[in-house]
Amino acid sequence: MNTAGRNAGLWDFWFDVVRNLFGWFRAVGREFRTRRGRFLVTALPMLWLGLFFLVPFLIVLKISFAQAVFGQAPPYTALIEHAADGAASLRLHTSNYAMLLSDPLYVAAYLKSLLFASVSTVACLLLGYPIAYGIARASPVKRLLLLVLVILPFWTSSLLRTYALIGILKANGLLAQALWALGLAGPDFALLHTDTAVYIGIVYNYLPFMILPLTATLMRLDFTLLEAAEDLGAKPWQAFARVTLPLSMPGIIAGALLVFIPAVGEFVIPDILGGPDALTIGRVLWIEFFTNRDWPLAAAVTIAMLVLIVLPTLLFEYVENRRAEREAQA
Repeated sequence: MNTAGRNAGLWDFWFDVVRNLFGWFRAVGREFRTRRGRFLVTALPMLWLGLFFLVPFLIVLKISFAQAVFGQAPPYTALIEHAADGAASLRLHTSNYAMLLSDPLYVAAYLKSLLFASVSTVACLLLGYPIAYGIARASPVKRLLLLVLVILPFWTSSLLRTYALIGILKANGLLAQALWALGLAGPDFALLHTDTAVYIGIVYNYLPFMILPLTATLMRLDFTLLEAAEDLGAKPWQAFARVTLPLSMPGIIAGALLVFIPAVGEFVIPDILGGPDALTIGRVLWIEFFTNRDWPLAAAVTIAMLVLIVLPTLLFEYVENRRAEREAQA
């Protein structure tokens, strides 16, 4: 009897523990549905961003207002200088930012990076939209297979995939041999170390970033609207221009941002596939940081690039949100 009583008491104890746990989870769920709960949910990601984005950004911003001093560690002056009497003074040097505007090298690097990113984004859109549309219209089993094929390149390093392009684009490579066999080019034909090779490399590496958000948007599209447009006499291209394209615009915007923003600061692809004329802002940063050891100038280049990319993006997002709010109210 004592053993049976102890077992019954043990079962009651664990039953109370499980019941209290369920009650705690329900209370946490109700708490998360409140304003305070939503704040707690977003607090951890914001703390993460503040720690690993805002803090490094402030460090780079501080370095950009210093002056380079070679032969010491760190290789730049301190912003706060202490005099002999103990007085502290703040010294901000703006010469690094002035050099960005006066030296045509940095202006050309910015423009070259924007050109690479813009053309590559348009190419990814033109190639990725038909693929995403085909995936969205496929059956569930085929759709899963096609999505796996799109995601499959991510299973290998982008660096390895970029190096693999060398064997295709170099002189006497696979592409040159194929064109030579077709009589379209000579045996010395090569795309390696040209701007075209950089475009191919960026599109090849970033195409899935365009396909995936487009596929997610097109999968939510009500394709009966296209049938209704055909019943009303619209031609296929008219139905696409008036129905499919406007409704897929959120996916186009998301994919364009996912491709354009990292492509602007791309370093590996222009360095491996591009020639000496492919001087992008990523290569300039590498040269200033590791070759010239001019950390303040490199930090100023970084801040200027961030301002040129982030501020227009935030402005665009603000305009789009306001437009969506007006459409929702209408």
